[in-house]
Amino acid sequence: MLPFAYRVFQAIVQEHTFYRAAQTLSVTPSAISHSVNQLEKELGFPLFIRNRAGVELTPDGKTVLPLIQGVINAEDRLEQAAANINGLNAGSVRLGAFSSVCISWLPPIIRRFKQDYPDIQINLEQAGFADIAAAVKSGRLDLGLSALPVSEKLTVLPLVKDEIYCITPTDFIPANRTTVTAADLVDQNFILQRGDYDKDTKAALDHYQIRPNAIRFSIDDQSILAMVDAGMGLGILPELALQKVTGNVHVYPFDTQFYRTICLVVNAEQAKAPSTAKMIRAITEYVTTAYPDQVLRHPHVG
Repeated sequence: MLPFAYRVFQAIVQEHTFYRAAQTLSVTPSAISHSVNQLEKELGFPLFIRNRAGVELTPDGKTVLPLIQGVINAEDRLEQAAANINGLNAGSVRLGAFSSVCISWLPPIIRRFKQDYPDIQINLEQAGFADIAAAVKSGRLDLGLSALPVSEKLTVLPLVKDEIYCITPTDFIPANRTTVTAADLVDQNFILQRGDYDKDTKAALDHYQIRPNAIRFSIDDQSILAMVDAGMGLGILPELALQKVTGNVHVYPFDTQFYRTICLVVNAEQAKAPSTAKMIRAITEYVTTAYPDQVLRHPHVG
């Protein structure tokens, strides 16, 4: 069976303090310290640096992190396979997703998944696109919902193309009254999340030659709408982000269409786990049902 010290190592990496790791594992902080000391003694080098904020990995600790995580993941897959053979449908899924997917897609997906597999535990983490891909690659997450392109070497399943729209105050009307053109955007300021100033959103801004000094940043989609409502500028948001947020604003398409492609990223090893395979199937079934005319059906390795 898996050495307890590996679970301790994983908990400290996730919680950033010995105390919170002890709480997570329901043991005393002294037990955590003893376990770390033993593991460091066996390996022959320190794993953590203590500081005022808690602890962080040493360079050697960062080197062994994916190796230890791989051992933990293999143990989890073994337990899940045994449970599956015994007809228990047990296990866990560690799923990462960005904000609008967490709000719009995951509630119905998780609700149905828990009905079908009540004994499978779901751990959800919200993060940005790059962080999700990195966590899946390292094995800290089993799978994630992100957006193309994905730089990490992972199994990538494109799901749907999500059109990007211009969000305006109610007194803003495009010259052609239908779509936003370059002429409508002269001397306009834009508001968006800092993490979105990349990929397809940046492509739209660059297409219309929006200068960086005309861009200000907000913390989330709802605050973007509030700032647009207050007349502080225009916003850019994809269709999915507009489904669960509200504001006294108008939504217009651009005269040139821009999209982001939402995708599923999977660690090939973790995809072998029965619970992960079940979640992949649940996500793709949901998307196929919710977007019958938009779903992209061709996976590839990124």
